[in-house]
Amino acid sequence: QVQLVESGGGLVQPGGSLKVSCAFSGSIFRPYVVFWHRQGPGKQSEWVAHISSLNMTNYAPSVKDRFTISADNAKNIVYLEMNDMGPEDTGVYYCNYKNGIRGDDSWGQGTQVTVST
Repeated sequence: QVQLVESGGGLVQPGGSLKVSCAFSGSIFRPYVVFWHRQGPGKQSEWVAHISSLNMTNYAPSVKDRFTISADNAKNIVYLEMNDMGPEDTGVYYCNYKNGIRGDDSWGQGTQVTVST
């Protein structure tokens, strides 16, 4: 079992920046992938970005060139730095740990991000 805790959400103005974190702990085995997903008001959940334990990254087209995912592997923390944010980035941001070999699939409780004046 892996526990994940997101933090760093809040209110940001359009065009602004915010960095959210996901700290994970427990039975962590490599290789794994940590995903960021988000769910906006009245919207379905959507994948935002992911990073593997080998630091390979991928982004949704809607955030590519604006968001950066990174990891501190020694501390088991994954970050999502968000720049040039717009109202469409509003939502609850969840991190998700997966280890396909072991069948692990754990989620955090989410952190609210609101982009508004």
